Amino acid sequence: MNRHLALLAVCQGLFLTNNVTFIAINGLVGFSLAPAPWMATLPVMGYVVGGALSTGVVARTQRAWGRQRSFQAGLLVACLAALLCAWAAASRNFGLLCAATLLAGYYNANAGLYRFAAAELVPPAGREKAVSLVMAGGLIGAIAGPNLATHTRTLLPVPFAGAYLALAGVALLAMALMAFLRFPPPPAPASLPPGRPLGQVMRQPAFIVAALAGALGYGVMNLLMAATPLAMQQCGLPFADAALVLEWHVIGMFAPGFFTGHLIKRFGALPVMGVGVLLNLGCVAIALSGVDLHQFLAALFLLGVGWNFLFTGSTTLSLSAYGPQEKDQAQGALNFFVMATLAVTSFASGVLVTGRGWAWLNWGALVPVALVAIALGWLALRGRQAPAAAA
Repeated sequence: MNRHLALLAVCQGLFLTNNVTFIAINGLVGFSLAPAPWMATLPVMGYVVGGALSTGVVARTQRAWGRQRSFQAGLLVACLAALLCAWAAASRNFGLLCAATLLAGYYNANAGLYRFAAAELVPPAGREKAVSLVMAGGLIGAIAGPNLATHTRTLLPVPFAGAYLALAGVALLAMALMAFLRFPPPPAPASLPPGRPLGQVMRQPAFIVAALAGALGYGVMNLLMAATPLAMQQCGLPFADAALVLEWHVIGMFAPGFFTGHLIKRFGALPVMGVGVLLNLGCVAIALSGVDLHQFLAALFLLGVGWNFLFTGSTTLSLSAYGPQEKDQAQGALNFFVMATLAVTSFASGVLVTGRGWAWLNWGALVPVALVAIALGWLALRGRQAPAAAA
């Protein structure tokens, strides 16, 4: 791992610190401020809706400003949004909280490109491992996020206002680190053949499956993770238990990053993604078996590992679907599909867990898991048929 890749991995960890803390506290703060219980996860939804709406702007800023300056802009927005969230909590303003998380979505969409930027910091032969290692940087968020939420939620008289202020400090730290990171300059446009229209890129089977698996795999993870603090509260478990479950969930999400790239390099993206589907099924089975702490813990840990296999695999699979001159639009489209799915699942998680219950939510998660399995089987079958047709 070179110095720039290591710095990007740390920035990924600080980004996940922001995300995990937001997930841990936004639903609870929203529940305490919302006019109706079903609106509790609207602040969580605002974060990903803002990300979906920002993907086009982020693609243009990445192309116009380059990786580093665009990433710095995202961190500045993260700092401002966290301060607005603290103000909303202190003034008990639910509308402002939702608006602030919507603004923070720009940072979500921006930092969502760290994994793609990792592939540019190494030779082509090392892309899978670079993506995987930067994803492993999320371990920082696994440890820091839940602990940050736990230790700062009572820092100020207003519950969780201190946690939002701490997130502003996390963004400033990431800005300082990003100043030392250098990305290779993009090839001169004149030296590249003209890129294909985005529609043509998106019609490729590899792109379709990468987008579907990345979006639905992330959506299932978000559906269950966003609902977990509320479900555990409904089951009478304390916030410290919810923070512990989220900590081990995020460890499951990013610890495999140290070896997922090796697995993809050896076995290919599709088999690794298939294991991710099986792990999601295991998560649902454990979640349906009961609502004790150890069942939440085991289910969410498996959910995290399954997400890692699906999301890292879909990211590396997508790299084969576009060229350097097409990357900004293609990566922006992939991020849009992820963010749009997260917006739906963030809203649905609050509505379903408060209205239908934890078990019903898990049964519903089986539908997108099945769709991912079908998509992987379809692409694998096409891959076997192509050599036979050529022969």
